[in-house]
Amino acid sequence: MRLRDVAAAIAALATLGFVNASGADAIREFLDRHWRRPLAPQGPPPARFSPLEASLQPEACGTCHPAQFADWKTSLHSKSMGPGVTGQLVEMLQSDPGSALACFACHAPLAEQAPRVADGARSNPLYNDTLVAKGLVCAGCHVRGHQRFGPPRRDGSLTPAAPSETLPHNGVTRAPAFLRSEFCQSCHQFTPDGFALNGKLLENTYNEWKASRFAREGVQCQDCHMPDRRHLWRGIHDPEMVRLGLTIDAGAGASRYRPGEIVSVTLTVENTRVGHAFPTYVTPRVVLSAELVDQTGQVVDGSREEKVISREVTLDLEREIADTRLLPGKKALLHYRRRVDRSGLRARLSVVVYPDEFYTRFFESLLEQGGGRGEAQIREALAATRRSLFTVFEREIPLT
Repeated sequence: MRLRDVAAAIAALATLGFVNASGADAIREFLDRHWRRPLAPQGPPPARFSPLEASLQPEACGTCHPAQFADWKTSLHSKSMGPGVTGQLVEMLQSDPGSALACFACHAPLAEQAPRVADGARSNPLYNDTLVAKGLVCAGCHVRGHQRFGPPRRDGSLTPAAPSETLPHNGVTRAPAFLRSEFCQSCHQFTPDGFALNGKLLENTYNEWKASRFAREGVQCQDCHMPDRRHLWRGIHDPEMVRLGLTIDAGAGASRYRPGEIVSVTLTVENTRVGHAFPTYVTPRVVLSAELVDQTGQVVDGSREEKVISREVTLDLEREIADTRLLPGKKALLHYRRRVDRSGLRARLSVVVYPDEFYTRFFESLLEQGGGRGEAQIREALAATRRSLFTVFEREIPLT
């Protein structure tokens, strides 16, 4: 959504009383109902519903919402029950069903997606194995009791365009909460008593945003992760999204150096447009590096230096090792100093993103111990994590 569209929507909602104190209360009441865990089963559909209207499959939604469906298919929401998750759940559903079902709460939240009932003791008679594989489906956010929910129209209006009984699936209930960061909070923020390391919640994205200038300026999660209301949810895995969020500068202290002199080169990464910590979670690792390369492109032995941006934790999640993430407005600086011993050298500066670095190490460790019945899926997930790295910045500076 463009900024002028956001402003228009806010203005329209203000006229309806949704951005004052009572409006905030109404939004919170709606969200408390909408995200009450575990989600209730949909129950029997209305008698007038066709099989297409009664379906919870994303393909059914895509029949009338092809653009949203096409975007969703490219998103990580559609892959939230990928092989890395399902490979672990194969054994976990038997050994620790309570913890396994807790994973479903965000990765596949519908009651019809859980293989067991809430207490984990019995099989779920409503379970749909074709639905669970599709992860966070459209209905996970938009359907409750076969009633459809969605955002206000682009002009901010909430009233239906026609009598609901004349519209497909009885129309949609429009709620301002769909345009608020609080809508995302349910899965992207642990509760205050949730799992924490070193006094910090493991999942703290909403609170990071809440403390930033973006919250004060009214920039919502949806404005960046759902531009123009597109169902994309791009993040740390998307090179262009990362580039848009950072300002990266590189340069040398002098234009030329003679052999024997000390080179001084800097590489700076600043979090200028990410509305939360960069990165926000424990799985990514971002590496700033500087090294010398010769005229043939070969790296000079021993010349590489690195600076890491990440929240590094142990594989068993027992201890935080380091936290060098960048909150909004903060920067990381790699100051590289090295004596040059020959002519023709260049300084190569780069920023490389490893979106799944923790998972790579975790899956490797899991397979060393034996992956159990989910081994094939975990191997598939491991291969994907090794492919996910990308270079977000690279520059070579002639030195001599």
